[in-house]
Amino acid sequence: MNKIFNFLFIIALSVSVVSCEKSDPPLPDNLISFAADKQGLEASATESVVNINLSRATDVAIPLTVTLTGNGVAYGTEFTTDPIAVNNTLALTIPAGSSSVSFKVKKVANAVINGTESIDFTIATVTQPILNGTVLKSQLSFAAITSDGAQMTLNGIISTEIGASAGNSVFVDFSGNAQVPVDRDSWDLGFYSGTDFKVILNASNGSSVIALAKTDLNAVTAADFDPNTLKVGQGGGTFALIDDPREANILNKTAIAAVSAADAENKVYIINRKGGSNTVAELADLYKIKVIRKGTTGYSLQYAKVSETTFKTIDITKDNTYNFQFASLVTNKVVNVEPAKAKWDLVWGYSMYLTGTLPYGFSDLVFINSIGGVQAAEVLTATVTYADYKESNIATTEFKTNRDVIGSNWRVTSGGTVGVKTDRFYVLKDASGNVYKLKFINFHPTDGGVRGKPLIEYKLVKKA
Repeated sequence: MNKIFNFLFIIALSVSVVSCEKSDPPLPDNLISFAADKQGLEASATESVVNINLSRATDVAIPLTVTLTGNGVAYGTEFTTDPIAVNNTLALTIPAGSSSVSFKVKKVANAVINGTESIDFTIATVTQPILNGTVLKSQLSFAAITSDGAQMTLNGIISTEIGASAGNSVFVDFSGNAQVPVDRDSWDLGFYSGTDFKVILNASNGSSVIALAKTDLNAVTAADFDPNTLKVGQGGGTFALIDDPREANILNKTAIAAVSAADAENKVYIINRKGGSNTVAELADLYKIKVIRKGTTGYSLQYAKVSETTFKTIDITKDNTYNFQFASLVTNKVVNVEPAKAKWDLVWGYSMYLTGTLPYGFSDLVFINSIGGVQAAEVLTATVTYADYKESNIATTEFKTNRDVIGSNWRVTSGGTVGVKTDRFYVLKDASGNVYKLKFINFHPTDGGVRGKPLIEYKLVKKA
């Protein structure tokens, strides 16, 4: 009897497995393409990142080669690459679990370039099962361009980490077909380059501050505050601890008061440089800071660990080419974060934001470069579809300057459904007046994407 039962069980299991296999649809072909068929590297820039995408993440590492041909420039004389090319060929690998790889093109210091030069790249070989996509050639011009549009996978992932709170913030420039991923733990404070003297916190790292009554940095000790008052996010803390995300412009209500011309009026602050989850670092890792003006052209940042009795100083000079200059308390340096204000349109990543009336840390937030002059509008497909939106629609498009026009509105992450909202898209007008339409294609395994590497598409609607 047991033998008969076992025999019947095996048959049933076999039928079930075959049935499941037949019902599972085959995966679509995985195609490889350059993210854009052209990019620009203008005179003031020193390097550019070229991205290559798969149509979906790969289960295994995928080796590929890219050949390059200089037009008016020679490898090693006017430019190099990272990784290094051998015989004008780059050997690259798309890691298992990833859907993209990139390489850098770097100008050689003091090279003579007049702006008419370019480099042609070709995807020469790629291993199976990857197939050739539609954009196998790309050109990098040594001059600014105005892109007609492209698809772009944003590189929010550092190394092999995967997840909602991706390690990079990614700045995107539509007209230049460019993205700049920045480690969100690489900076702590941003110093405004405009007329006002204002300082912002690193919202992408969940930082928070409290003001003390004291103005002498060396006089501050652990007895002057309660570390728990720095906790913010996930239901804890108040908007006073962070740059208020309810404001259309983050400069309208910063947690650190505007820097006074009178040094004695500038208070000492305690900063928790990494937070956002209603937690606070160990006391030994908290910093005390004070910011004063350095004449009319910059700032002087004084800082130390709470237990230290002497402080370090970082001097920051305003540069109106940028919205902010940035500093790291860890490295004691001024660091590069945002591209020049005319060279980015939006930034994607993790940030302190809000839910209802509470501060909250969100992943996959998108903010426009409103301080740099970018405007945006949300358009519902019930009004006009992404494909049909054209120049004649611009006149009736309601552009806004709120930095969170896009925010989290483009995706759903709760309620049993996770994925891109397909009933809307966005229109952005950059600081030069170019108008682009933007749609999000995927960002999560449930909609065919990779968390931390959203895929976007943008198209030029009207050139300035």
